[in-house]
Amino acid sequence: MSLEERVAALERRLAALEEAAGPLGEHPSGEHPSAPGPASRDQFWALEGLKARLGEAGAEDGGVLFTGAVRLPTGEAYEWQYGLPVRALLDDAWSDAADAFAALGNPVRMRLLREILGGRRTAAELADQDGLGTTGQIYHHLRQLTAAGWLHTAGRGRYEVPAGRVVPLLVALAAARP
Repeated sequence: MSLEERVAALERRLAALEEAAGPLGEHPSGEHPSAPGPASRDQFWALEGLKARLGEAGAEDGGVLFTGAVRLPTGEAYEWQYGLPVRALLDDAWSDAADAFAALGNPVRMRLLREILGGRRTAAELADQDGLGTTGQIYHHLRQLTAAGWLHTAGRGRYEVPAGRVVPLLVALAAARP
């Protein structure tokens, strides 16, 4: 079965689990899923769906899934998920991801991404914000983010985070939280 077929099947299974589990798989007590205390089956609805799917596919090493349903301040909405078997991730050349991570390793670039997701899409709109630097510096950072795939140009000097990068960007932010 191809990866696309596996992901599509996983999406169907996850949708059924979401419907049964309720909103965001929160613990019935309202605790965060990683909070200490007794775990319920509903608490890990996405994980249980992933494990069931991996079991059917015969993946011995497990897998990783990230997903999200996002509505930005601009009104744009994105629903997205991506999953990979652990073996595929461990076997990949991790150095290939260095440029994408390096582009996120600059506070000004992170702020630019936040501003762009918030609706400020042109260099002129970005230059009006305090703390982002000169127009030349902003263009330098925009080129770095574009080269790494975190941005693309949408015509008329407008920048956007590509649809397939919105949820991964937010997942990376969530993963970096203490």
